[in-house]
Amino acid sequence: MKAFVFPGQGAQFVGMGKDLYENSPLAKDLFEKANDILGFRITDLMFEGTDEDLRQTKVTQPAVFLHSVISALAKEEEFAPQMVAGHSLGEFSALVAAGALTFEDGLKLVYARALAMQKACEATAGTMAAILGLADDKVVEICKKVTDEGDVCVAANLNNPGQIVISGTIEGVQKACELMKEAGAKRALPLKVGGAFHSPLMAPAKAELEQAIHATTIHTPKCPVYQNVDAQAHTLPEEIKANLIAQLTASVRWTESVQHMVADGAVEFIECGPGTALQGMIKKIVPEVEAHSL
Repeated sequence: MKAFVFPGQGAQFVGMGKDLYENSPLAKDLFEKANDILGFRITDLMFEGTDEDLRQTKVTQPAVFLHSVISALAKEEEFAPQMVAGHSLGEFSALVAAGALTFEDGLKLVYARALAMQKACEATAGTMAAILGLADDKVVEICKKVTDEGDVCVAANLNNPGQIVISGTIEGVQKACELMKEAGAKRALPLKVGGAFHSPLMAPAKAELEQAIHATTIHTPKCPVYQNVDAQAHTLPEEIKANLIAQLTASVRWTESVQHMVADGAVEFIECGPGTALQGMIKKIVPEVEAHSL
């Protein structure tokens, strides 16, 4: 079975989507539709902007979503998903690809999410760091210790065995990084991000996103969608909505998601969107399967 997967924030680069815009009439039409929906020419920022432009959460999220979804939809004859999953933001791309969300509704939700998260980031300073070469349970244990001592720090992205991204207050993440290195982590790398995504610090954004999601029609997808919060396959619209809301402050359980997809028959993973990060993670989780870009 073919599994299509969609990347999240961090995969963006200047020039993303320009080749699609110039070579596919369908892609051009969808990009122009996106410009109209957003009320500004996001294509100008994607094609000719700066790294700084693309690092703004309110730009990054719709930009990655557009590149991912349009790259899939523009390959109509090659795009026949039997299961889908997305990493964080990529879950919205996956839902559009599976027919659970329309392109327009998906973009509106992603933009609402981005603006809500930007506000939460500005309200409380937070950060993230990648922990490499330490057992997952040890990372979780250290995060809990830091949080119990008064700072916020959680395991935010469980990407693949030996690679977890932690998230929380600046002090909490700094303290955790020191403890991780003392515990034997090969590296503890601070990330250039605007806030503490997938942590309790995103709670203020939840009410805003919840309102937008409940006002949006989610259809029964044409194939199972493996969602981040529980790594399980979902097809019921109400479950999908609840999981999208919970995802803001919950961990991205990517390792388990990939394992469950393989257990359910996935033998080929196709990444749709900018970058190749998901392929790298998948090859570390299940080296025996094929993983490549669309």
